[in-house]
This record gives sequence, C-alpha cells and structure tokens, in this order.
Amino acid sequence: MQRLGFIHDMLDVKVLILFVMARVNYPVNIQQIYELCYQDDCLSYFDVCTALPEMVKSGHLKEAEGECYVITEKGKADGSLTEDSIAFTVKQRADNAVNRFNRQIRRSSFVKTQIIPRDTGDFSVMMSLDDEMGNLMTLELSAPNQRQAVRLSKLFEKKAEAVYNLTMAELLDEEDEIE
Repeated sequence: MQRLGFIHDMLDVKVLILFVMARVNYPVNIQQIYELCYQDDCLSYFDVCTALPEMVKSGHLKEAEGECYVITEKGKADGSLTEDSIAFTVKQRADNAVNRFNRQIRRSSFVKTQIIPRDTGDFSVMMSLDDEMGNLMTLELSAPNQRQAVRLSKLFEKKAEAVYNLTMAELLDEEDEIE
C-alpha cells in the first residue's frame, strides 16, 4: 500500500526539519521541532528523534544550551537546495507555524511577570511591558492569595498591550480635557 503525504523516508524528514530550522529565529527543543514540522500525518515524533542526532553528526544542526538545536551554515545551504522537494501545502503550513512561533517567542520576550510573596501573607505581582527601545510600562499589583497572583500574571501575559493602551488612552484623554 502506498503511503500518502510528503514524508516517505528519513530523507524527507530531514529536508522538512532543515526547512523549518532555517526559518526559526530562536533555539528550539525536540518537541518544538516536532510541532513545527508536524504538517503531514506521516511524520512521527520518533522520526524527529531519530533524525536530529544524525543531523548534528552530519553538521547540519548543532546543539545549543538547554537541549535545544540551531541550524548551521551547512544546514542552511543544503536546506535551500532541497526545499523545493517539499510539497507546497506542507511547506506553507510549516512556514505559517514557524511565523506564529517566532511572533510568540518575540512577544514573550517583551512581556514579563514576577510573583513575589510578601511578609504579610499576600503577594506582589510585578508586570512589565517592553518594546525594542526599552520599558513601556511597569505595574505592581497586590493580590491577597497566590491563586489570584498567578491569575493576574497569566492574564497580563495575554493582555499586556490592551492594558497599556487602555492606560494611555485614559490618561491622555484627561490631558485633552485639561487643555
């Protein structure tokens, strides 16, 4: 029986990994590589686990800090030569997944939260929003318990830009009324 999909052998797995790794802007671990490459039902996690050590040995990838991988110059060169063999739909889905991943990682570097226990038994939640130029906003809120502190932290991570925009709009709206 003929296998459907793009992935038919280990070479296809490696070509897809090179395609993804050439577009990822950050070191990635095995699970992230699998998730970014899983654009074809014929790919398995075990294929990725088998391919990565072979690709490190061949010099196409190198291990980075924290059990992560990055592409080498050899990997970029060989990947650009072989990426035409990837099915168009698989290539598009992988490219979209990588773009989402890059945006998510970039955004998470600008939004920071920290929960600090206080001597009084409550918690201080430090939240900050940065951009390429530096800090835009730092906000500290008090939470009566750890559960609420964690909730504040997670919600700020999701809505940091909205909090910043609402704060700016509220403050600047009043400034317009003063003038």
